[in-house]
Amino acid sequence: MAIAEHPVKEDINFLDGKWYSTEPHDDWTWMRQNAPVYWDANSEIWGIFRYDDILEIEKDAKTFSSYRAPRPHGDHMPMMISMDDPDHLRHRRIVNKGFTPNRVQDKAGEITAICDELIDRVCEKGECDFVWDIAAPLPLILIGNMLGFPRSSYDDLLEWSDDMIRGTTVNDPEAMEKAMMAGIAFREFQLEKIKECREKPEDDTLVSILCYAEIDGEKLDDESLIQEALLILIGGDETSRHVITGGMLALIEHPDQREKLAKNYGNEDYMVRAVEEILRWVTPIKNMARTATKEVEIRGQTIQEGEQLILMYPSANRDEEVFDEPFKFDIEREPNPHLAFGFGTHFCLGASLARLELKIMFQRLFERLPDIELNNKEDLPFRSSNFIVGPESMPIKFTPTKPLN
Repeated sequence: MAIAEHPVKEDINFLDGKWYSTEPHDDWTWMRQNAPVYWDANSEIWGIFRYDDILEIEKDAKTFSSYRAPRPHGDHMPMMISMDDPDHLRHRRIVNKGFTPNRVQDKAGEITAICDELIDRVCEKGECDFVWDIAAPLPLILIGNMLGFPRSSYDDLLEWSDDMIRGTTVNDPEAMEKAMMAGIAFREFQLEKIKECREKPEDDTLVSILCYAEIDGEKLDDESLIQEALLILIGGDETSRHVITGGMLALIEHPDQREKLAKNYGNEDYMVRAVEEILRWVTPIKNMARTATKEVEIRGQTIQEGEQLILMYPSANRDEEVFDEPFKFDIEREPNPHLAFGFGTHFCLGASLARLELKIMFQRLFERLPDIELNNKEDLPFRSSNFIVGPESMPIKFTPTKPLN
């Protein structure tokens, strides 16, 4: 392997979840400025740190394939995130039936009701854990309902998805063991749900849509059904949860921006801009992996066929060449071409639903709990993961209010 000389940070490992949990923007800034295409010998992966490079790679799925795995050094899985077109597009069209613009917009009333239900549970107490009482349940309940899972399973689903994401790191055998057990438990649960759907179709649920969909005249096998449902669950639950939490934390830490939003949360156009800045600021998915299908050169570095790259989205969303004052949290920022949902053929299928969740949740919070503050001054515990990162807990306090119901 011939690597053009570049500065090296020997203590960095792109697979180490502890590194991501510190939100290492100093390192990402250093990479953009000194080694935007960086070979990490510890993980044997190329890191891509500049916005324009990531954008071009996302546009060129033939050269930079998703087939091997969306995670570094992973194996191919029968889910659309681990496919290239045309297979990816065939699977995406099936799942997209649950995420059409009309279907998403029809969820507004349900999302509002869930938000108010969650706030009702805690509003009289004057305190709660924002992550587990407010941010995590909303997307879990919504996606669980869309998949057609019973409410009695939601606590298990939340635990399984959390354990599986915690397992995306290195040097933590206990977390990896729990992730494996969670995957087994979800598989058994999903097989039972598939059996029920085949015996009694449920036309409006995503699991039923997947069960009865056909690709080239053939139905999806059980393993494909399990993996696609898992992708929808984790993609819809984990990401939205951390954007809601990270967005609330950003507003608390930037009182000038919070004051602006408090005055304008009823303005739909204003909320659209605020949500986009929250997405840019938080960027919950830290990277995705691609595999080079041929030898290619990027910024003087030669990437060999078969080598993997990871696209560092938080770095792209702070790129000084794209965003004015990128380290300023500005809910009126416009334009805001962030890459929090990726780009190109693998652009997040649930982006519209996530945006709607964020808009409604923050509107309901500003309406009903307008004076939320952190309940202690200690550093918040951040999850250790090389994939999706955010606070594991965020105790808050507020003026008690009466529930709506």
